[in-house]
Amino acid sequence: MEADVQVSQLEQALLQQAATLARELLRNAESTRASMLAESAEKLKLAGEHEVLAAKVEAERLVRRQAQAAETRLAAELDRLRWALTESVLSEVRTAFQHLVQDETRYLGVLEAWLATAAQALPPGDLVAEVRPEDEQRLAPQWKEMISRAALGRTVTLASHGHSSEGGIRVRLADNRAQYDQTVEARLTRQADELARVAMERLFASAPDLGTLIHG
Repeated sequence: MEADVQVSQLEQALLQQAATLARELLRNAESTRASMLAESAEKLKLAGEHEVLAAKVEAERLVRRQAQAAETRLAAELDRLRWALTESVLSEVRTAFQHLVQDETRYLGVLEAWLATAAQALPPGDLVAEVRPEDEQRLAPQWKEMISRAALGRTVTLASHGHSSEGGIRVRLADNRAQYDQTVEARLTRQADELARVAMERLFASAPDLGTLIHG
């Protein structure tokens, strides 16, 4: 009888130990599960943040590329407009000068004024005034009178430069040390750079600031 009691007590003790061990194992399993879930959630959170950051970086890169492409297109369009505007103005200047050349009285008056300016601007020395062959024929009969008014005290020889030109006059020192070029072609060349600069200033004054697209 006593043996049966001892066996029963031993069984109870073993059952209690098993139950205790089972509870401990369950607690450990729950703890491990919670830890794994927390770790997984953190990984998912980090992955989501990484994806959001990557998407933001890619979006910013795309905006920069689009803005740079827009700037390139705008620069090309502005350059085309500058060229077109400059050519349009120069064409109008050329046309106006052609009309001037047809008005002999006004044209010869302009040539005389340019001759006077050259005579004052150029250093001392004999001068050569070069014009188109047809203008040489126009000026020859009244050349002495024109010199007396425009370049008094200076020796100025009238000559034809022989180059293709729409008009004007080029006055140089006989030894070629200096010249004052008021031919139509020389004037247009000088004006072209200034016209291009003014045209770009006007065009850029109304152009949008694309920098805001990149940094905004």
